[in-house]
Amino acid sequence: MPKDVPRFWREIQQRYNMKGNKCGSCDRVYFPPRESCPYCRRESMGKMEKIKLSGKGEIITYTIIHVGPEEFEEQVPYPVAIIQLEEGPKITAQIVDCKIDELKIGMKVESEFRKIQQDGSTGAIYYGYKFKPVE
Repeated sequence: MPKDVPRFWREIQQRYNMKGNKCGSCDRVYFPPRESCPYCRRESMGKMEKIKLSGKGEIITYTIIHVGPEEFEEQVPYPVAIIQLEEGPKITAQIVDCKIDELKIGMKVESEFRKIQQDGSTGAIYYGYKFKPVE
């Protein structure tokens, strides 16, 4: 079993449900969740509220992967973007269901639950979020 499997299962809530948290002192939102706010520090202890993120945002920059890691070689070329979520956090994710020449900064996107990879032909299947354009 790959050594990343236990970490994957510990992070299942944020991977499958886009769960983050919000500081009760300053209202900043974090994804993935944090134990405390790096701005409020001690004031935020015990005040970090769990929230479900909308999964909606916009592309603030992107790149096209032409030579991917071994597990993703069959998918190249594919776009990966930094997305600013409506709630504030920036995340990196693959963009799907969009022709590469149609991608643009400022494009509105939303998260979608998709297969990420599989451990061999009979191994564990990993799911998570990717983003697709919205009209």
